Amino acid sequence: MNNSKVRLEWLHENQVARLLLAAPKPNILDAGMMSALRLALAEAGAQPDLKAIVLAGEGPHFSFGASVEEHLPDQVAGMFALFSDLLRELAEAPAPTIAAVRGQCLGGALELVLACDLIFAEETAQLGLPEIKLGVFPPAGSALLPVRIGAGRASEMVLTGASWTAATALAAGLVNRVAAPGQLESELDARLQNDFLPRSASALRYAAQAARRPLVHALRHHLPELESLYLNDLMRHPDAAEGIRAFIEKRPPQWARAVKTAS
Repeated sequence: MNNSKVRLEWLHENQVARLLLAAPKPNILDAGMMSALRLALAEAGAQPDLKAIVLAGEGPHFSFGASVEEHLPDQVAGMFALFSDLLRELAEAPAPTIAAVRGQCLGGALELVLACDLIFAEETAQLGLPEIKLGVFPPAGSALLPVRIGAGRASEMVLTGASWTAATALAAGLVNRVAAPGQLESELDARLQNDFLPRSASALRYAAQAARRPLVHALRHHLPELESLYLNDLMRHPDAAEGIRAFIEKRPPQWARAVKTAS
């Protein structure tokens, strides 16, 4: 399958599927790319000998994240529904999933990566959840990060919006392996040949299901609660829309001042 925004490539005699975000430089995860990823995942999952699915980005960056415009109040609910379906399908894919990250991997892009089994990063990678700077928070990141790196480290990312280098992410347990610049593909290929291709496809399928249980639980149970918090509570406050619009208009946000009521 080839889509204008996602390419499905077959490697190692169709035992490895590579899903390539193909709208560089930013590889924005808009509704079109999310829908294309779902189609590519379904096509890859139909291959009976599948032993791994690799998720990567074309160009110098994995992805700058989800479409900011699609976070505006009249679009965000539909975007969340589509993104949640994609994350659940990725977390329940019929083979181990590996994210190969170079350059920027921000916001929705990091949330997408968090739904994968393993994360390989180039030293150039910058991983972050900058939503707080826009007056919002990342529901999927808030659900998945604590599962991967613990509540304390997850809170640091969610509350500060800071980006982590690949080295910092490796030390925190967010990233599984770090490759030198220009060596990400060769490092990944070596791991595929060493750790996946010699294995049974059926054993890998069920091992992945077993290892993913905490992630799948978070997506099924915690993510809907966090999306409700975002849509039904956060979006009632003017700061949520102001932060998004300020980003689109390339200006500093003007946050509303809280009014303290007398007790």
